[in-house]
Amino acid sequence: MKKTSALLPVSFASALLLAAFAARADTTTNTAIIPVPRTNPTNWVARHEGFVKQARAGGIDVLFLGDSITDGWRNRGQAVWQKYYGNLHAANFGIGGDQTQHVLWRLDHGEVDGLKPKVTVLMIGTNNTGGRNKTPEIVEGVTAIVKELRHRMKKSKVLLLAIFPRAEKPDAPQRQQIREVNLQLAQLDDGKWVKFLDIGPKFLQPDGTLTREIMPDFLHPNQKGYQIWADAMEPTLTAMMK
Repeated sequence: MKKTSALLPVSFASALLLAAFAARADTTTNTAIIPVPRTNPTNWVARHEGFVKQARAGGIDVLFLGDSITDGWRNRGQAVWQKYYGNLHAANFGIGGDQTQHVLWRLDHGEVDGLKPKVTVLMIGTNNTGGRNKTPEIVEGVTAIVKELRHRMKKSKVLLLAIFPRAEKPDAPQRQQIREVNLQLAQLDDGKWVKFLDIGPKFLQPDGTLTREIMPDFLHPNQKGYQIWADAMEPTLTAMMK
């Protein structure tokens, strides 16, 4: 009996220690860098598989990769897309609602395998803001994607766009977090293979406000917004294509 009672405190202490360690691990896990698929919308995997099929067909010189803002080139930005990218063998691999971890999963599951685009235009991270991830976590997530692109397509350049401004007022919490993320993402520009470009100010009024004339929901560009995007990016993209 004495031997058993002597072991009880040690066992209890060990359990507490393990519980504390597990709790600490949970709080330090960065979800933005853990590749995961999505179950909502229900066609998400099907869209991914469509991109994989498109990648296998090849012939892509400019690849756009991202979330709903990139995805929007298919509808609100369609006319602008045709004008600027219709003859560039461009492909749009944007899926609305994606966060960095979802793009990482897509890359892990064949979405760019065999591709050799001259440039990949990447913008991702806005869906990780707003309490989902902390600023350093988002930066780590975007950085992981850039590293994956460079690893999987070694001869392709990456045009990393700053996350576009969102919310009407410049002092909105998400707007502030996006500014903080972009400041750190700028450091990924290596002067050769990765180019960071911040065109966010092009969408804003002189006082920093965002208008519905450009982004009706203060997040997604309309046709005018996509025109601003294309015009602002054109010189850099053209130079990188050479």
